[in-house]
Amino acid sequence: MKKKKIVSLILIAVVMLSVAMFFCLSAGAETAAAASDDAAVSEPSWFDDIAAQFKLNFIEKDRWKSLLGGLGNTLKITLFAAVLGVAIGIIIAAIRTTYDNNKENMKHSKSIGYYVLGFFNAISKIYLTVIRGTPVVVQLLIIYFIIFASSTNDILIATLAFGINSGAYVAEILRGGIMSIDKGQFEAGRSLGFNYVQTMYYIVIPQVLKNVLPALLNEFIALLKETSVAGYVGVVDLTRAGNAIRGATFSAFMPLIAVALIYLAIVLILTKLVGIIERRLRKSER
Repeated sequence: MKKKKIVSLILIAVVMLSVAMFFCLSAGAETAAAASDDAAVSEPSWFDDIAAQFKLNFIEKDRWKSLLGGLGNTLKITLFAAVLGVAIGIIIAAIRTTYDNNKENMKHSKSIGYYVLGFFNAISKIYLTVIRGTPVVVQLLIIYFIIFASSTNDILIATLAFGINSGAYVAEILRGGIMSIDKGQFEAGRSLGFNYVQTMYYIVIPQVLKNVLPALLNEFIALLKETSVAGYVGVVDLTRAGNAIRGATFSAFMPLIAVALIYLAIVLILTKLVGIIERRLRKSER
């Protein structure tokens, strides 16, 4: 009997120990599962990370407004610099082509116009040599820190610098277009009783514009990208605005990629415009 009681007590103890171990293991498994679920919830996915970076770089503190303002300054500088560049380019191209086409006749006459035109032609050559032979960043710094050191209008100074730089390239584009016109066109104008200016205005210039318009538009695209260095003189353009966001958030990828995509979108639009104009010009030639 005693042996039976001892065996029964041992069996009861084993059963109770087994039940206790079962409950302990079940509780541990539930705790581990809950911990893994919490870890899965707390660990963000790549999409959550991108959304958080987007919010940090653009939404918080309305940082997107600085990009918008920088884009506005970039377009403003590009537009007015392009207008200034075209104006300078027309003047320089007119001086150089007039001198090249008439220097022989004027030289024999020894008129004062020959010397005046020769002087301005020499000035134009110096301008082209200096502007095309030095980096645009150096020109920008010289104009900002030396020539207009007392001015506080950063955008105006940047516009002048990029306009003067662009004028040299526009001048050579226009000059190349004018010199490509056959000399018979000038003779035809004279046979109609036109003087040199009238021949240029009514006969030569319309043909030149058709030939050089795609090259001019490509120059404006290059000008748009060149304005990205305007931040050297304190202008908050698109590039500087993106870099300021990078410095504030210590996150370089999102703001700089956004800046690159904005530039790319504008250039693609302008390139598409150039293609449309070129196709229309080819159709008009037929």
